[in-house]
Amino acid sequence: MKERLALAGKVVNMVTRRNPLFDTATTLGKILGFLGVSAICGVLVAGLLVPAAAVSGSAASGSIQFFDTLPAELTVNPPSQATTILAADGSQIASVYSENRTRVSLDQMSPFIKDAIVSVEDSRFYEHGGIDATGIMRAIVSTARGQKQGASTITQQYVNNVINESLVSQGQSADVKLNGVNKGVGDKLREMKLAIALEKKFSKQQILEGYLNIVFFNKDAYGIEAASRLFFSTSAKDLTLPQAALLAGVVNSPSYYDPVTNPDHAKQRRDLVLGLMLDQGKIKKADYDAAIATPVTTKVTQPRQGCAYAAMAPYFCDYVLHLLYNNPAYGATPDERENRVARGGLTIQTTLDPKAQNVAQAAVDASAGANPDKWGASLVSVQPGSGKIVSMAQNTVWLPADGKFQAEQNFNVDKLDANGNDLNGLGGFQPGSTMKPFTFAEWLNEGKSMNTVLDGTVRRYPQNFPWKNTCPAPTVGWYDSTNGTYDLQNDEGGYYKPMTVEDGLANSINTITFATAARVDLCGIQKIVDAVGIHGGLPNASTGDPNPKVPMTTLGNLIGSTQTAPLTMASAFATFANNGQYCEPIAITSVTDQTGAKLPAQSTSCKSAVTPEVAHGVALAMQEVLNKGSGSLIQPRISTKTTFPVAAKTGTNDTNSSTWVVGYTSGLATATWFGDPLGNQQRPGQNVTINGKFYKGVDGYMLAGPQFSNYMSQIAPAYGTNPFPAPPSNLTDPPGYRTSTPSNTTPNNTIPGNTSPTTQPSSNGNGNGKKNG
Repeated sequence: MKERLALAGKVVNMVTRRNPLFDTATTLGKILGFLGVSAICGVLVAGLLVPAAAVSGSAASGSIQFFDTLPAELTVNPPSQATTILAADGSQIASVYSENRTRVSLDQMSPFIKDAIVSVEDSRFYEHGGIDATGIMRAIVSTARGQKQGASTITQQYVNNVINESLVSQGQSADVKLNGVNKGVGDKLREMKLAIALEKKFSKQQILEGYLNIVFFNKDAYGIEAASRLFFSTSAKDLTLPQAALLAGVVNSPSYYDPVTNPDHAKQRRDLVLGLMLDQGKIKKADYDAAIATPVTTKVTQPRQGCAYAAMAPYFCDYVLHLLYNNPAYGATPDERENRVARGGLTIQTTLDPKAQNVAQAAVDASAGANPDKWGASLVSVQPGSGKIVSMAQNTVWLPADGKFQAEQNFNVDKLDANGNDLNGLGGFQPGSTMKPFTFAEWLNEGKSMNTVLDGTVRRYPQNFPWKNTCPAPTVGWYDSTNGTYDLQNDEGGYYKPMTVEDGLANSINTITFATAARVDLCGIQKIVDAVGIHGGLPNASTGDPNPKVPMTTLGNLIGSTQTAPLTMASAFATFANNGQYCEPIAITSVTDQTGAKLPAQSTSCKSAVTPEVAHGVALAMQEVLNKGSGSLIQPRISTKTTFPVAAKTGTNDTNSSTWVVGYTSGLATATWFGDPLGNQQRPGQNVTINGKFYKGVDGYMLAGPQFSNYMSQIAPAYGTNPFPAPPSNLTDPPGYRTSTPSNTTPNNTIPGNTSPTTQPSSNGNGNGKKNG
């Protein structure tokens, strides 16, 4: 025994040093390989290659110590599995994987596949203790004769698969060892040792289950469940005898025996497996005859993985993945996080409502029709009080398709939460007048009445105008043609006149918004904007801040010049529906791994942003937007005669390239957008034909408006359309009085009622000097 151990050790040492004499391409190499492996086999026969019960008992000989000196213990971790993304009702949105695998227990596999795989791969599986001396000796003789023959047991194959799976999951694919390709004698020795150790730790049933779940059948199928669904559109549990025998045969050479590309090879191999099953008493002659007579037929279900093939909401699906990719709880680096998702067999439960999603998709698809000019349309809605994202849609397809607007960009979210390169992840659009309610909210927050009449004729705000600003930031931007800029403009000349603050908001009048801001603390507006979660959708180039503030001291932001994502706006408006409580948007309610363990997800997180009284006042005023103001043509309704309480605001930027409606009921807040998604908003939405209709200028109510109205009419009632609480009387009384023109302004030079003002939008006001309706 000592001599055998010494010789075995020498063989191992020589192999470790990669002695060229062991090149099996040479005759000398074959002889030495034969002698070395023979010596090892002597050791194995002496103490290890006995039935499993003996190996696991206390009578194992001292020769086991030799194998115990070999390196690398085996840790059997669950193999890579597909991650599944589910909608709120449990329906599947998409699956994501590096390897298409669905683990199933042994009792969920057909008995035919268990018998077939044992018959063809390891007929003595239930007799040996991990390695098969008979098989090894047979392989040695064949190798010495120049005929290559394998001798790996199912346990050894399982060990090899586990090692390789572990290497791949750690990003070490280059180190993967394949039988007969790059595996040396030292690798085989380690594999033998680990196979013996594995048999001590696990039962035969556990090993067979692990093997059938990890083994490779095809580039689109790892494990028996995925293979059954790929080739036969059935489950592993329902495999017939001919199907099971065919799949058992595929394992030996998945490409050569592929039943789709090589059906003749697959049949020959299947019939061989059936013959072995008959010889080993696994099936009866009648079953064998019937199976042999069965032609090789397949019913392929090609797996479609990734958000591009999502059953619905591909862009929401991508957003969900990016939430995990950006979460350090899923790994220290982006690669680790993506690997965790793609290989971890996670079940991700989301907030998406499939019914709402279908309606949202139909609404945005209808906006531009065939759309040869590639105008963009998007819609996203959230639930006030929870922040749950109910729907997220846009009028593009992820994969190229004839006649379709193809784009991978997510129109609805920040760039951080979308594809991160320069070509993808837009980070939102200029929100236009949908920013005006926050100036109105600060007016109410300071205890002022919405029925106060302000002077809407004032169009000049010089650089030295005494804005009130208690924040430690300068006031930047002005409107004053006497200083080389331009006068503040409304979209229509007839609105340069006194009116109440409420009417100014309802009709989206810029001069009233500025007159409002001139009488409040700009710092107060900033605090409200920050509190309701509004931020820029593009990272700050100089600071790297992924969610930069929207600075209200740059006066153009009073009427929406900073690129902001629709999801941000929907969540901000939901604050007013939720009694002034802002809730961060959430898309993921739970994540579990393949063992059922819970992983970090999202939960409702709300905070006070404005007082309930202010929220109720904003709701009252924004109902008037739809009742009599800029959105009067898009009032959602259950029927032609039945409406329900809705508050909303329209918005349009200077060039009509970004148009909006953002609004809410008591139970649902929605942001809809229409415009130029791919030209950095440089293509004007003016003098254009969209969906067969000519538009001199696209405004918020025209296309984004019907999206909002159609969607809310169908979906909002299911989420609640209760009346909004009334604000306190001090915010609505007195019925109206005239205030004086603010000091330090220059009288405007525009005739009230003139529909063609001679001045142009102010560039120093950040490009939003119009009504923005």
